[in-house]
Amino acid sequence: MPKLDRYLLRDFVQSFLATLIVLLTVSLGGVLVDVLGEIADGGLPARLLLSQLGLQLLVYLPLVLPLALMLGLMLAVARLYRDSEMAVLNAVGVGPRRLLRPLLMTVLPVAAAVGLCSLWLGPWAQRTAARMVEQAHRSLIVAGLEPGRFTALPGGGGIVYIDGMSEDGRQLQGVFLQREREGRVDVVTARTGSLEFEGDRDRYLRLLDGHRLEGPLETGLDFRLMRYAVNEVALPDRTETRQSDDPALAPTWALLGDARPSAVAELHARLTPPLLALAFALLTVPLARSSPRQQRYGRALLGFLAYLVGVNLMFIGIRLLADGEVPRMLGLWWLTVPLLALSVWLYLRDGRLPRPRKEAA
Repeated sequence: MPKLDRYLLRDFVQSFLATLIVLLTVSLGGVLVDVLGEIADGGLPARLLLSQLGLQLLVYLPLVLPLALMLGLMLAVARLYRDSEMAVLNAVGVGPRRLLRPLLMTVLPVAAAVGLCSLWLGPWAQRTAARMVEQAHRSLIVAGLEPGRFTALPGGGGIVYIDGMSEDGRQLQGVFLQREREGRVDVVTARTGSLEFEGDRDRYLRLLDGHRLEGPLETGLDFRLMRYAVNEVALPDRTETRQSDDPALAPTWALLGDARPSAVAELHARLTPPLLALAFALLTVPLARSSPRQQRYGRALLGFLAYLVGVNLMFIGIRLLADGEVPRMLGLWWLTVPLLALSVWLYLRDGRLPRPRKEAA
């Protein structure tokens, strides 16, 4: 490999990795907020925090990697112009087209990684996350119940305290439950209990050998105390689980023969990110052109805005496809093909070196 290619490749890769670390840190914070919100709403158990965080981050990688690649390459190319290195290269007959080899050596592996995440890792992460949540819904752990701690059930369903729990979260000992409804307080205790299911979503506690005290919440003496052998208490409805035929959970190969508009939209949503990564990477060289005294971050902001426009158009196209307002054969090719053609044309046009002037005799 020529020394110039090694120098440029090292510069491109270092700038890309630095930008990627920053964007991953920001994305991790946003994903963490979403996961914590689901845990607070009772849709996820706290023990799935780290696993769900990692899986959701894989889902967002096809959007983060192209942006990190574009911004990293723009900063690297802008530095070449700012430090007058491009001027020196142009003086010796090396134009921007000469950057294509090290540029592709950086871009193609990243575009392949984007395709891998978009076509395989992302759907796998969504299926795995949905399966883990579904398994958690089959246990009391989804309500956040832990032995020796008072826990508020989601939706104001009451407060629960338990002395012990089996490993699978189905059997429990020493149950205390306090609920408020219609101006009355209901306190239930039980020696043992278990979690039972009825249908896909309904679940209830089956309490054995306990006492129940019911009375007014504020004033009054209308209290009732009873002892029971079996008492069934309905738990608040858990969050909706994703359907098994959801296109977002299907493997990519299964979407190829699916004619549903939602499946077509999901297929194009997975095919578009690697093409966008390639197109925006080729746009970095013409967009990053600047004079030595010009601020390089202004061009980076222009590239970021161009990326936002392209991604927003992608999301709009996906919604139109899912609603059946765009023909299936057209898909998102109306976005990717012109964008790729425009990026190639701008790159080739920017790479022309000025012809030397002929002096008059």
